[in-house]
Amino acid sequence: MVATDPLWLPSLSYDETELRKMDSALVMADGTALGSRAGIRPGDPGLAVSLSGTTVNVTAGTATCYRSTQGVYRAQLAATSPGTLAAANASFSRIDLVYLRIWDTSVDSSGLLKADTVYLAGTASASPVAPTPGATEIYIPLATITVPSTGGGGTGAATVSSAVRQLTVAPGGILPVSSATDIAASGLYAGQVRYNTVSAGLEIWTGSAWQAQGVWTSFTPTWTASTTNPTLGNGTLVSRWCRNGRLINWMGTLTLGSTSNGGTGLWRMSVPVTAASGGSMPTWRGVFSYVKPGDNDYIGQCFLAPGGTAIDFVVKSGANSSSTQNVSNTAPVAAANGNIITWSLTYEAAS
Repeated sequence: MVATDPLWLPSLSYDETELRKMDSALVMADGTALGSRAGIRPGDPGLAVSLSGTTVNVTAGTATCYRSTQGVYRAQLAATSPGTLAAANASFSRIDLVYLRIWDTSVDSSGLLKADTVYLAGTASASPVAPTPGATEIYIPLATITVPSTGGGGTGAATVSSAVRQLTVAPGGILPVSSATDIAASGLYAGQVRYNTVSAGLEIWTGSAWQAQGVWTSFTPTWTASTTNPTLGNGTLVSRWCRNGRLINWMGTLTLGSTSNGGTGLWRMSVPVTAASGGSMPTWRGVFSYVKPGDNDYIGQCFLAPGGTAIDFVVKSGANSSSTQNVSNTAPVAAANGNIITWSLTYEAAS
């Protein structure tokens, strides 16, 4: 196939390979020159694989495939049945593969230019794996079918999984990722956004790491004192934090145990991300509470200075204006088994 430009550019023409390479501009990149991520659009129910008895069925749908030297292949198919499940093995289970295949005679010398679906039976084994199509085939996986041994139910208990089904989006689109391979993959450019279906949150590639947005994560802060550092012993120290851009939300709880030692000097807790600094930055303040069970709940504040890496604590320990104290091993009361401090703080991160 050859395409020509409009009448005002009559001297230019493109063959089918050049046109497919141009289509790389329409599909998410894969990190290589002219490369594209093959797959099916998020939310597209097409090309779904199911079983009717032992008959494999694939619904109508559309997808893109990619080959490095040939560019992007756009495919659409009517509903098809690529085959019948092979008989189950007597002793071992098996994993079969269903995939969409592109026929391109310039690659496979088939004389064909079309797409179809293929059912490929795997090999029964104590540790079965899905089979791999031939090296020259241009394809994307649609589903695997796990076939138990005849002792485990045979083909009648076969199950279909779409976990191998890869998604793709237009350049700049938000790609849902769920497989371990996709989640572990680096981003393609700083500012790329994806949706991690496992953590249920958006992530932004900073150029070196995926930065989660709005996902609460456990963080164990470092508990220190200005003179001699405390020891947690059999106490507990837990906290969780999340971020949206540079906005950090953080909360935590320290419960002293019978072997905890409060050290000496004023207490501090390290923050999950260094605070922003600069002449216009304020001191961030959050809520704080020191509870001595059966005695009192001392209400106060935690505060974080610009560029700070740890928070300090201050409480009201009495009714008069001079009864404000920095928290330590002895203030507002002596550290003891069962005493609890909690805090919550919102601040701006340095990066």
